[in-house]
Amino acid sequence: MSVWASGDGQVTVWRRDGDGLLCTETVPFRPWLLLASLDALRASGGSHAVRRLDAPPVPGDGLAACELQGPGALRWLVSHDSWSELERVVCRGAARGLGRRCTHLSQLPREMRHVLPAEEQYLVASGRTYFRGLTFAQLRRLQFDLETTGLDARTDRIFLIALGAPDGTVELLEAEGEGDTAEAALIGRFVQRVRALDPDVIENHNLHGFDLPFLRQRARRLGVPLSMGRLAHTDLVERAAMRGVVADDERLTGGGDRRVRYIVPGRECIDTLDAVRRYDFAVRELPSYGLKAVAQHFRVAAPARERIRGDRIHAVYQRDPARVRRYASADVTEVAALSRLLGGAAFALAGMAPRRYERLADAGPATGVIDPLLVRAYLRAGQALPAYATGDDTVHSGAALHLFTVGALHRVVKVDVASLYPSLMRAYRIGPARDHLQALLTLVDGLVEQRLAAKARAKAAAPHSDERFTYEAVSAAMKLVVNSAYGYLAASDGLTRFADVHAANDVTRQGRETLRLMCQALAQRGVELIEADTDGVYFAVPDTWSEADEQRVVAEVAALLPPLVQLELEGRYAAMLSHEAKNYALLTSDGRLLLKGVAFRSSRAEPFGEEFLRVAIARLLAHDVPGVRAAYLETRDALHTRRLPTLAVAARVQLRKSPEMYERTRHSRREFAYEAVWQCRGGTWRAGDRVRVYRAAGGRGRVIDELDGEAYVDDDPRDYDAVYYASLLRRTFATRLARAFRPPDFERLFADAEQLPLFAPALEEIRPVATRDPAAWRLLDEAAGGARAAADGQR
Repeated sequence: MSVWASGDGQVTVWRRDGDGLLCTETVPFRPWLLLASLDALRASGGSHAVRRLDAPPVPGDGLAACELQGPGALRWLVSHDSWSELERVVCRGAARGLGRRCTHLSQLPREMRHVLPAEEQYLVASGRTYFRGLTFAQLRRLQFDLETTGLDARTDRIFLIALGAPDGTVELLEAEGEGDTAEAALIGRFVQRVRALDPDVIENHNLHGFDLPFLRQRARRLGVPLSMGRLAHTDLVERAAMRGVVADDERLTGGGDRRVRYIVPGRECIDTLDAVRRYDFAVRELPSYGLKAVAQHFRVAAPARERIRGDRIHAVYQRDPARVRRYASADVTEVAALSRLLGGAAFALAGMAPRRYERLADAGPATGVIDPLLVRAYLRAGQALPAYATGDDTVHSGAALHLFTVGALHRVVKVDVASLYPSLMRAYRIGPARDHLQALLTLVDGLVEQRLAAKARAKAAAPHSDERFTYEAVSAAMKLVVNSAYGYLAASDGLTRFADVHAANDVTRQGRETLRLMCQALAQRGVELIEADTDGVYFAVPDTWSEADEQRVVAEVAALLPPLVQLELEGRYAAMLSHEAKNYALLTSDGRLLLKGVAFRSSRAEPFGEEFLRVAIARLLAHDVPGVRAAYLETRDALHTRRLPTLAVAARVQLRKSPEMYERTRHSRREFAYEAVWQCRGGTWRAGDRVRVYRAAGGRGRVIDELDGEAYVDDDPRDYDAVYYASLLRRTFATRLARAFRPPDFERLFADAEQLPLFAPALEEIRPVATRDPAAWRLLDEAAGGARAAADGQR
């Protein structure tokens, strides 16, 4: 269930037995690291024993080194009873060899060492992983959410804590009075409840970005011990993290930007924001990452969910505490639902990879999952690891992407090669040159087979059952890892241990050939190709075709592909608007509209424009051209009469520059969003803040604050520049439909009422069109001709 290693030769392991009872084990363990040579040990002046890898460790043995086999550079496994002593000895010798100060192993060049966190050292050495034999439903999960008087832990206080217990009930802990004493008592009661409920996992949305750091700072200021873990008298512990908060020591001194997250020893801390980011990286469909917006998107929010502007929660609590209690209760309830909905893959990964569950929840699949698996494979085989290495300046060749046809098309089909690049790696045995064990290919082979088995078991299990959820989670986790295998292989110099640009280029070459073969075979069978890339091929079929015809063609083309490369019919759609590569709209058979690409979905786009596109495209694909014109005129009129709220014209932006950074360039280059914030907030904001900005009358920029992913407008002024936004509607949003019409028809559709062209056709006579890209089709024809010529030459 959890692992804790203190570096003193002891590891604490929490697990559940066959009856579900929690057991605590204390296991002896020798901390270790890998070195490219023993020069640092020799230079340190101390003594060390060189022993065989299979020799059992002797307690009190002191420093010991084992030589690994094989061609890898990192061939010395060095261990000691004490991690601090091991680090001190190695750093002391390395400093002498490097001729500079060295106090931490992270200061050594990467090619000299490989160092893991203490818990991962134990997991790699022991072969253990988390959650073997458990289902997600068997986890004891607790959610908590802080309600505070403000966002600054130096001056603001915690006045309420909502707590979602493992049995699904919600508890509310509230400060009994004002001042330090009341807040300290509240935090103390919270710690006691966590220990009493004894969860395996603690969850919240933005847990690592706000709740844990805020709680820790308040507890420190008030002198309250945060011993909410399973080790008595142990406070929260820092761990390095790319997506974390600035460490306390550096925040106080202003000396750096070291990022950390907090560990609760014996429990795993899961931030659902990590799962949301991972989900949206693949689908790109979330309007915001805030809890309220995400819960609404996934339909886990109650219809009458209480909503309060974030910076007013305390004020509302003072006059209507019941409303804030409902609000806080909804927060933890939604977090619990989101975690179950999106957390299955990370849970399944924890049963595979030798890392803490909470680290796998926010890890990248290549460096965070595949690399630990490969490191474990090599060390368990007694083989030396290759060091990180730079390449030979070979350029990585990109994947194929073809846009054959743009415009409006009907009866659209998508076929997909399941995990194309991993399938090609398996079919042609393409792996990293330095992976002499072929561990990466073995891993991909095994995971693909296990994923197929998990998918079959999920389908056979009862709907909504824990068994089905578990197998679906396993399948999703394995798909995530398998699809990252090519990215691991193709990573830029030094990012992954076994990166091999030549092997990656071989995979992409085979991918281009496979994609071209598919497109040629489909075109020969009478379809209209639309778009093709490694995600699949979209094409339109003749009106006379039945579903059986579609299935037949897919089966015929699939038979032409290499072994292990499987072609699947992924979806059918009533119609499609193809705008440009990777930017399109699909109309499903039941009338739902799916928008893909930044041309149609962008977090920076003004909401009124996206809403216009949804309405206009739906009417276009339903053969309602007059309806497209009506949607344009309705939106234009609503802007001119300011019937639309200000929020509808505000673009969402993230302020990546601090006020100091922007001020340095402000005199030479003024940026609209920063100028708006500068004028409205007096130049005070933090890098990373999200705001919505809009253009008011006279061209001035104004700001709408955004809290928890939601924007708020009080006493909506509706002072936006209506002429500007009406022009934006025409030149930015309406033009996304231009590929679906002949130029004269487009001008007729989106002309101002008083500027209609002479002799304009009636709207009912305008027909959407689709246009082939001659260059894309010519390349396909040339490739087909080259293949025929080569075959003739062989004959």
